[in-house]
Amino acid sequence: MKHLLAAGLLAATLAHAADPAKDVGSTAADREAVAVTVYNDDLALVKERRRIDLPGGLARLSLREVAAQMRPETALLRAASGPAFTLVEQNFDFDLLTPQKLLEKYVGRQVTVIRPHPTSDAERRETATVLAAGQAGYPTAVLRFADRIETGVPGRLAFDAVPANLRDRPTLSVLLEAAGGKQSVELSYLTGGLAWKADYVANLSADGRSLDLNGWVTLTNRSGAGFDDATLQLVAGTVNRVRQQDSRVYAMAAPAPARAKAAEATQEALMDYHLYSFERPTSIADNQTKQLALLSAGAVPVRREYLLAGNEYYYRDRHGQIGQKLKPAVFLEFENKGGQLGKPLPAGIVRVYAKDSKGAAQFVGEDRIAHTAKNEQIKLRLGEAFDITAERRQTNYKRIADNQTESSWRIELRNAKDEAVTVRVQEPMPGDWEMVQESEKHSKESARAASWNVAVPAGGATVLDYTVRVKW
Repeated sequence: MKHLLAAGLLAATLAHAADPAKDVGSTAADREAVAVTVYNDDLALVKERRRIDLPGGLARLSLREVAAQMRPETALLRAASGPAFTLVEQNFDFDLLTPQKLLEKYVGRQVTVIRPHPTSDAERRETATVLAAGQAGYPTAVLRFADRIETGVPGRLAFDAVPANLRDRPTLSVLLEAAGGKQSVELSYLTGGLAWKADYVANLSADGRSLDLNGWVTLTNRSGAGFDDATLQLVAGTVNRVRQQDSRVYAMAAPAPARAKAAEATQEALMDYHLYSFERPTSIADNQTKQLALLSAGAVPVRREYLLAGNEYYYRDRHGQIGQKLKPAVFLEFENKGGQLGKPLPAGIVRVYAKDSKGAAQFVGEDRIAHTAKNEQIKLRLGEAFDITAERRQTNYKRIADNQTESSWRIELRNAKDEAVTVRVQEPMPGDWEMVQESEKHSKESARAASWNVAVPAGGATVLDYTVRVKW
């Protein structure tokens, strides 16, 4: 009895396995909605809902026009409406159809060679077996005819079909058991080839005391798929990922620059990251770079700082003059708080413009900012001051012990501008240090740094003298 039961079950299983799966295709035209969440590190989460008419029983659903850089192990298909279905297997076909690929798939199979008749307009047809496909760009295919073997492609080749695993578009093929009928399915997956960065434009006011800040998101899509009318979200922050070796190579065209202004993004906390959402849907074409408005803030108070920085090695040995016509670095500082700011700013490059005497904006420098939380200070290095110079000279040196010295310094600051300025002189100190004498009072920024805020009059100069004892 047990043997009969087992035989019956085996027969039922074999009958089910022999039952051919019905083929169902789905393209981007079946999409009802699509949402894309893009991360900083060449990663995106794609969610799309498609309306599909599924047959009852075993079916092979081919979801076309998915991203070519999909990570297939992350793909998840589920019923968004209607009865649930059972997934049996899935395959990601990223081997795209090209003449060379088609020829390679036909190695060992027959093709029809079509070439013109030498004396008439008629065409001659012969059957040949492909022995070798050669390499892309080199017509070195080897064909065996009934009475000979030829190399190259002696005419047009006709193929009887496209191999099942060769697709004209990246395709996710899913074998499933369904109840049948029209229903919505949701596909989600992670993909590479989508990335974003933030870019900022800062316009200084005429008096240099405030700026207008505009932020843009630069979004680049090289994923191998386009997404029309997508709900777009961006995640700022570094998400930990397990790195895997990927042997696939994708040939993508260079992105074409484009610009599409949209409503400003809203942001919210997402665990320890920040999520930026765009209210208006946007279309993201494949091989495209586009820009979206991120923020706009006006009349942000700003401070200008001139910084002359030294080095620790100055204090370990005897020197004479260290540098003539030294140029202090120029910094702009402002607070990410109040008004239209006061929101987390994703990392990016800030480009600063100032108005000339005719009111035209001129580029005056750029700097990169890290992810900046609200209420934090932003400091931009623009370059070096032209009209402010300095000379640093060691005026006295004494070695007290093998690991202890005392040295005296004179720093002369000159200002050729029509307005007075304040230069911050910052000196890193090695080891333990003690200020013995100084012409102006210093501030101890840290255990290893001293600084002075030195006022320099318009068209004038100021001298800073100090003596320091250092032990390391």
